[in-house]
Amino acid sequence: MKRALILLALAAVVGLPFLLRPKKQATVADADERLVVITPHNEATRYEYSRGFAEWYRVKTGRTIAIDWRVIGGTSEITRFIESEYVAAFQHHWTGKLGRPWSMGVQAAFQDGSLVPDDTPGDDPVELEARRAFLASTVSCGLDVFFGGGPYDHVRQAAAGRIVDSGILQLHPEWFGDNAIPATFTGEPYWDPQGRWVGNVLSAYGMIYNRDSLQRLGIDREPRQWDDLQDPRLRGEVALCDPTKSSSIAKAFENVIQQHIHRRQAQLVRETGRAPSEVEAQAVAEGWVSGLRLVQRIGANARYFTDSSQKSPIDVVQGNSAAGMCIDFYGRGGFQQSARRLDGTEGRIGYYSPPDGTVLSPDPLAVLRGAPNPAAARAFIEYAVSMDGQKLWNFRPGTPGGPVRYELRRLPIRRDFYTVPEFAPHRSDPDVNPYAAGNPMIYHGEWTGNLVREMAFVIRVMCLDPHPELVAAWREIIAAGMPAEALAVMSDLSAVDYGATDGRIRRVLGSKNKVDEVRLASELADGFRRQYLKAAELARAGKR
Repeated sequence: MKRALILLALAAVVGLPFLLRPKKQATVADADERLVVITPHNEATRYEYSRGFAEWYRVKTGRTIAIDWRVIGGTSEITRFIESEYVAAFQHHWTGKLGRPWSMGVQAAFQDGSLVPDDTPGDDPVELEARRAFLASTVSCGLDVFFGGGPYDHVRQAAAGRIVDSGILQLHPEWFGDNAIPATFTGEPYWDPQGRWVGNVLSAYGMIYNRDSLQRLGIDREPRQWDDLQDPRLRGEVALCDPTKSSSIAKAFENVIQQHIHRRQAQLVRETGRAPSEVEAQAVAEGWVSGLRLVQRIGANARYFTDSSQKSPIDVVQGNSAAGMCIDFYGRGGFQQSARRLDGTEGRIGYYSPPDGTVLSPDPLAVLRGAPNPAAARAFIEYAVSMDGQKLWNFRPGTPGGPVRYELRRLPIRRDFYTVPEFAPHRSDPDVNPYAAGNPMIYHGEWTGNLVREMAFVIRVMCLDPHPELVAAWREIIAAGMPAEALAVMSDLSAVDYGATDGRIRRVLGSKNKVDEVRLASELADGFRRQYLKAAELARAGKR
């Protein structure tokens, strides 16, 4: 009897997981259809969208579908991958099907959004002919949908012709307008007028922080502005992500610079009595440098610059860093991972978005040119923007229409989502309505929108490449009591001011010869290294 009970217990241990496992989702191998989606979204989002879309699609079409997710890194890696795949595919199309010779000029021209074919193809130069051929083709990169990222990335893809009209604006015009998804909000575009991309969830940016770590460092005030991350007591305690690898963190840094431009413009208006438009150019140039100078000091406090935007909040939650910059939903996720203290007081993890230092940006999605399954790709767009797809972002697991396993805790883009009383009991954040009040900061794309890539490059050569020298200089300056002369040397940004960035740096990064970019990066990084070494030397000399 004793042996039988032991065997029965073993059988229960082995068998119960199989009996209780969730209902199997259709796999790529056994589903009727496959949808290939490339995304920077995390596992939780991928799981819930796989399940939700499959159920919605089965009801709508009577067919099963499985999503074949392609996850290769952040949005910057994704955009580079998509571009390289289209170059290879169009080269095959141009040389094979069309029988034309390939050249670097053709490679640059076919994806050049500034080339607009006219009604007389007979007189096309080869560059315009290549552009016309690409826009008329169904050349494919083997992917159906680009899901996630930011508007900057999707605007670039649309201009290049790599994403196409999904038809969603014609299918559901009632979804696109001030009552549902506005065309713009706080200065940010929320969908493409030609239907090539649409936003489906909102992101803001802010600071995640560990209260225990702040207490350890003697910091009794929680961060409420980006400026707080330059506190010398945070040296080696700030978790940051490489903006050349993550478009979301590049957006956060852009928000820092936009905030400084706004501040400088308001200051100039007060000092001169002139209209904002009259001082705008000066404010942009000076605010650019002021914002970069703050980024430089935050970078000097950085423990590292990681390749993954998810690592920074994880490190803060674990206490490896005291604070970090992140997307709002990672900050809210930190609360979920951090239990309240045993005495019932406030939890270890806090998050704050500076109201005048961030805007609400959409995470778009789009159908890629030559999608292998275009009908399913268009259906995925429809599902994501429908109320069924929107509920996944901010309903609690197990609620009607909500996620099953993961609480995503993100803000749906549809304004009408927040006005349905029946949704409130099911929502993760029932008191949050991003449209309820105007954001104090309005995004001005004409200031920095066309320099996001250049800004990320500047931060790289200013903070990442010479990081050891920057950290050493900052340490010596702090130890010497912040001497003005050493600070001035460290903070000299004349090589990357607004004129230089919009001029030489922009030209080199847009060059067909990538060797030029490597040379410029080396030149600028070496220049900053020399600055930081000199600043450290001046600080040490001041102590003697």
